[in-house]
Amino acid sequence: MERKKTRTLQIGSVKIGGGEEIAVQSMLCAPAADVEANVEQAKRLFAAGCDIIRVAVPDRESVRLIGAIKAAVPTPLVADIHFDYRLALAAVEAGVDKVRINPGNIGGRERVQAVADACKARGVPIRIGVNGGSLEKEILQKYGAPTAPALVESALYHISLLEECGFTDIAISLKSSSVPTMIEAYRLMSQRCDYPLHLGVTEAGTERMGLIKSAIGIGSLLCDGIGDTIRVSLTDDPVKEVRAARDILKALGIGKQGVRVVSCPTCGRTQIDLISLAKEVDRLVEGMEKDITVAVMGCAVNGPGEAREADIGVAGGDGCGLLFRKGEILRKVPEDQILPALMEEIERL
Repeated sequence: MERKKTRTLQIGSVKIGGGEEIAVQSMLCAPAADVEANVEQAKRLFAAGCDIIRVAVPDRESVRLIGAIKAAVPTPLVADIHFDYRLALAAVEAGVDKVRINPGNIGGRERVQAVADACKARGVPIRIGVNGGSLEKEILQKYGAPTAPALVESALYHISLLEECGFTDIAISLKSSSVPTMIEAYRLMSQRCDYPLHLGVTEAGTERMGLIKSAIGIGSLLCDGIGDTIRVSLTDDPVKEVRAARDILKALGIGKQGVRVVSCPTCGRTQIDLISLAKEVDRLVEGMEKDITVAVMGCAVNGPGEAREADIGVAGGDGCGLLFRKGEILRKVPEDQILPALMEEIERL
């Protein structure tokens, strides 16, 4: 898929836009007052492969999180600021790598200029985060609802405030809890500007529905070539957000790949415990950096035939399994030896 060319932003050690790899983001969810819990969560996100971490800075006391987190992990850090421009200034002074703020809700022109000047002096980009639940009253009244055009108009308004201050190191997000609205908004925005776009479905829900909504929304836009960084929002452990985001990219063949597991849905022909086997294989290969496809199939009908492109795989039989590589059968093993035999072959690749 051909990606739209956007401007390049430098966020600490990570670049987004300009054709760079799509960066995966997540946000810490520990209470802002608990520095230790935030640091430990940041370490877990770093270990899970999170490219950019965001932390809420709701008050002056919370600014101390920035130094503590940056001392613990090398991952670029974004400060999430609302309303108080002084928090943005303090976050920049503390060494944050990016600020998430809406210029229109921090006060007059002088305050916007102060934030823009501070960020420009330190090379800190700003993400304008437009959200369907917090549109300006005038825009909401004009459109009658948080529609896609309303989100875009709000984003363009905030962009103009920063551009008037001579600041253009900007990323944009236009998040909605409605997947169709979110998709339409990003498509419209992509036509209107070349700033990098941060994709996400806001308030997506708990793990099950959040994964579905995010995969549809983020995946559809990525297939259009739209998007430079992504965040899967889940009411759950943020590490699951990173894994889900990586899986979306993996499913589309984008960026860092790792092991791709394909497995059949089973049917009446299946004579082994395929569901348990597939889940265990999926667990064991998680985190492996091998760029390979592993097939776990229920029978010979959709084994070496349908999965012939897999680098390695197994097809179940009557209490046994046929190991195959690129459609060619290697050997038959008893059912209780399928997993170790398959993992042995994976390690050899």
